[in-house]
Amino acid sequence: MGGLTKPGAPVLVVGAGPVGLVVACELLQRDVPVRVVDAGRGHSAHSRANVVWPRNLELLDRIGVTDDLLGIGHRLAGTAFYSRGRRLATAWMSRLPDSPYPFALTLSQNDTEDVLRHRLAALGGTVEEGVRLTALDNTPGGPAVKLEHEGGRVEELEPGWLVGADGAHSTVRKELGIAYDGPPVDVSFAITDARLTTTLSEDLSHYCYAPSGAMVLGPMGDGVHRIALNVPHDAYDEHNPPSREMFQQVVDDRAAGRSRVEELLWSGSFRVRVRIASSFRSDRCFLVGDAAHVISPAGGQGMNTGMQDAFNLAWKLSGVIHGEFEESVLDSYDTERRAVSHDVARSTELLTKAGLVRTPAKVALRDAAFVAADRTGLFQRKLAPQLGQTAVSYDGDRHPRLPVMVSGGTHPRFGSGGWPVIDRDRHTVLLWPGTRTPPPDWQRTRDRMRRALPEGTPVLDLTRAVPRGLAAALGSRPAVAVVRPDGHLLGRLDPRRPQETNRLLTRAAHLRSRP
Repeated sequence: MGGLTKPGAPVLVVGAGPVGLVVACELLQRDVPVRVVDAGRGHSAHSRANVVWPRNLELLDRIGVTDDLLGIGHRLAGTAFYSRGRRLATAWMSRLPDSPYPFALTLSQNDTEDVLRHRLAALGGTVEEGVRLTALDNTPGGPAVKLEHEGGRVEELEPGWLVGADGAHSTVRKELGIAYDGPPVDVSFAITDARLTTTLSEDLSHYCYAPSGAMVLGPMGDGVHRIALNVPHDAYDEHNPPSREMFQQVVDDRAAGRSRVEELLWSGSFRVRVRIASSFRSDRCFLVGDAAHVISPAGGQGMNTGMQDAFNLAWKLSGVIHGEFEESVLDSYDTERRAVSHDVARSTELLTKAGLVRTPAKVALRDAAFVAADRTGLFQRKLAPQLGQTAVSYDGDRHPRLPVMVSGGTHPRFGSGGWPVIDRDRHTVLLWPGTRTPPPDWQRTRDRMRRALPEGTPVLDLTRAVPRGLAAALGSRPAVAVVRPDGHLLGRLDPRRPQETNRLLTRAAHLRSRP
């Protein structure tokens, strides 16, 4: 690429949407220097992502922004599904087992970005606006990039690591030569945030199916609702945005209840083609968010899935940079997050197709299936955790999410409501006496385990009542559980064999030996 004029920060983040900002905040709070550049898309009135699900509210507490989001967002207890005005089923976030945030939060993506930018600034970071990555030479020793500034100045540098958070048309992905394919889902949507007078509940989002198509009404507080509905591909464009009259006509046709569209705050249309990158990592370069995957907007999973990319990558990358983990731990970012992206794409594809069936026989079959799943509890057991993203698990079911908090700070403790709070940056060891009366030698076993662990290992004695789901995951007998910094179970072991726990901690860091 020619002579390089200056070294870069250890990590260059390309793109300052919600996902790129989460990566940067995670790294900065671990004292990893980060440079964030953005091509200058700025805030857009056409801000599509408007919901943060329970699992992401848990993870966003890692960077200290959940309370700020709760202060400005609108809480939803769940999502209701209708066919021709008849309610079929409801997925309740308020009934999710063992979530400290048993609700979804709606707010505009712009508001989410504002909160994240303020947190970035508090951590000493900035966003360099109007800076575009124009070339990338990727080698095993590290990337070399060209950045073009407003005014035409070109800068060349070699960051230690590069994170592409630059959206569906990612220059990073294209420069890396990574394929971007997906299933044959191709749907166009009209979308608006509108002031609405409605008889529908303000604490639920409403998915409404009709012979003419599907639509969603999502309350955002103060009478404003997000309305999204499928339309023909060529119905609208940027010079011909959908009108209030069109939205009113479709609301009358498809929605349950009675609703009047009073005013559009903005409107637009977009076309979705589902795409997933063939790899999320190439040497020291990574893809996150829409740069790695674009999925159907059904279920509002896109931004949330991207944020979980960011959290999964950042704790591993910061550990590598600090010498706590070997670089090979980063291979798991690609395998774990690509598998989850495919799972989310499949589930949202099913939701999309469910809303687009037209023939009477298929409509009757869909409606009967929804009603049966709701009455048997299957809807709540399966769909609600999928929507809330509390069901995310890695390597099949070997590494499920545990009902624990991963909050600011690095000392395991019990938080408000009795929630165990694990270490934010390192694997935490939980000492579990079981659900029965602890055995007579439990105190001795616990002390022996503590002495045998490597110095500095975060340990928490579960001596208080814990969430029901955590007790179920750990089992009725005494155990030692190793929990990843993102709250996923790494392994459950026999507390009488501390050497097995040591070996697992060593393997988790991909280290040959531990000091």
